[in-house]
Amino acid sequence: MSLEVRGLTVGTIQENCYLARLPGADRAVMVDPGDEAERLLGEIEEMGVTLEAILLTHTHFDHVGAVAPVARATGAPVWCPEIEVAVLADIMRYVPWEGFGPYESYEADHTVAGGETLELADITFEVVFTPGHSPGHVTYAVAEHDALFSGDVLFDASVGRVDLPGGDWATLERSIATLLKAYPDDATVYPGHMGLTTLGRERASNPFLRAIA
Repeated sequence: MSLEVRGLTVGTIQENCYLARLPGADRAVMVDPGDEAERLLGEIEEMGVTLEAILLTHTHFDHVGAVAPVARATGAPVWCPEIEVAVLADIMRYVPWEGFGPYESYEADHTVAGGETLELADITFEVVFTPGHSPGHVTYAVAEHDALFSGDVLFDASVGRVDLPGGDWATLERSIATLLKAYPDDATVYPGHMGLTTLGRERASNPFLRAIA
């Protein structure tokens, strides 16, 4: 049984939010609700699902701007990287540019650090610590379905920026190497921006991965 993933690109920075469920299931998980809460809630209603959890790869404002309203409307608990809990709890303090927001802060219900296995909506998510773009960044891997929700670690022909607070190129390289080693080339990468890709495609052609691959 394959994984059904719906992607919605939201907000000024065009962030990708994902809804994942097993085909026909009445429960789903949302990854990185970045903005446009009403649109995201409308998609949940259209799918006819109960939102069982909200998973955050990291807490940059474009990935968490809709967390509070979606969590409040659905009752879904929020899993946040433990290193970045303070950011989620005081979002506007960490918005680096004027003109964005205001966004509502949120106190995380659960934290992840990497190494956990989450059983949500009958889907098994492996939490992989992948810092470099942000200090606490994690990737949510669904190994059974060869799916990686990579946030801003890896993109189609690109990688996450490292010029924001807590970013570090050498750390990001190690994180990407971890994913390349642990998961197959045909694993689908669901990134935080731009289109879908696969690990194999990035291994073969991503110019930022030449030293790693």
